[in-house]
Amino acid sequence: MKEKKGTDASRRNFIKGSLATLATFSIVPRHVLGKGFIAPSDQLTKAIVGTGSMGRGHIPYAGTKVVALCDVDKKHLEIAAGMVDKGVKTFSDYREVIQLPEVDIVHVATPPHWHGIIAADAARAGKDVWCEKPMTRTIGEGKRLVEAVQQHGRIFRLNTWFRFEDNFYGMRTPVKPIKKLVQSGLLGWPLKVTVSKHTGFDWKFYWVGKTNNVPQPVPAELDYEMWLGPAPYKPYSEHRVHQTFRGYWDYDGGGLGDMGQHYIDPIQYFLGKDDTSPVSVEIDAPQQHTEAVGTWRRITYTYADGCQIVLDGEAKDENVAYIEGPKGKLYPNFRSDIPDLEKKLAAFPDPEPQVTDFVDAVKNRKKFALNEENGHRSCTIVNMGLTALRLGRSLKFDPEKQEFIDDEGANRLINQPMRGPWTI
Repeated sequence: MKEKKGTDASRRNFIKGSLATLATFSIVPRHVLGKGFIAPSDQLTKAIVGTGSMGRGHIPYAGTKVVALCDVDKKHLEIAAGMVDKGVKTFSDYREVIQLPEVDIVHVATPPHWHGIIAADAARAGKDVWCEKPMTRTIGEGKRLVEAVQQHGRIFRLNTWFRFEDNFYGMRTPVKPIKKLVQSGLLGWPLKVTVSKHTGFDWKFYWVGKTNNVPQPVPAELDYEMWLGPAPYKPYSEHRVHQTFRGYWDYDGGGLGDMGQHYIDPIQYFLGKDDTSPVSVEIDAPQQHTEAVGTWRRITYTYADGCQIVLDGEAKDENVAYIEGPKGKLYPNFRSDIPDLEKKLAAFPDPEPQVTDFVDAVKNRKKFALNEENGHRSCTIVNMGLTALRLGRSLKFDPEKQEFIDDEGANRLINQPMRGPWTI
């Protein structure tokens, strides 16, 4: 792993000190002992930034050990600290965490308006990154995060795993056989994928913001200024923070922001679109409030080759196929109108293997299956939809430049201003 900058002398002194304390410090980060050296425990060390319910779910991942926790809410931090070994360091400012020499991996489990900044800063500090979805709140933040990860040679994982394991929500099958079916050509081309409650996907429209919030006193345990960070200053109200923050454009994008990358990333994978983006997004939705996220009826993405992803919020068609092509359809439970589908599919090769063990990817410096590049592309699809919703109009997009075409207002939302001193 890449070492932090410093003199050879300081590095040697640090290693000597680390070796001298092995008897009392059971976990030694791999990178402090030099390239190729395996720590006695062969266990990776990690820090978790954001210790709410999502962040606490990052504690038990196998092959890693928590050595630091960080949160701007003292109650969250106290709960998380009670779940790990005594002596784990605790912080309220992530900038201290990413400078810790004993940390290999930084887990970013904050609200999305912090994802890009913290993940990019961690990469620049020489840490590998495991980041919650959505990867970033804007397309511009995603582009800069990709640059930071690659410029500093880090391993990045986005925390949605359906392209490589588990049943894919209500489809009740893993994505691998879907990928095999698509690449076999048995459905034909181009394909239309419909993401609806009738194909097994709940859009969680309860993530909507309030338009009548009344300012409230900031709880004593919360550093609200740091919680806001790069987001515009708004008076504190309980509904804007913690469990219900997803209902506000400043921090996330409602049900689409919450679930969009979970649902769309596997589609991008099985359509073979990991290196591109749709060329248009069309919306059918009520006018959105300037601050509070609302609902929508339908969002349709179209690729240059005619493939489409339809996000169906109304779900009027109970018999809609998940995938529809000119030669056949696929429904939940791997049902199809193609006779003897599984027998026919057996004659085709399986999809290429993927690197799905993050610990192994970090130890051996192998690109993870869902990384900064393809993760940015699937997050861009989410952010294209959110941009169109906020503006109340359909948009054209250039996948190469990663810009909207002939729409200055949409392009202003690609790189949104951040409250100082925060930058990415």
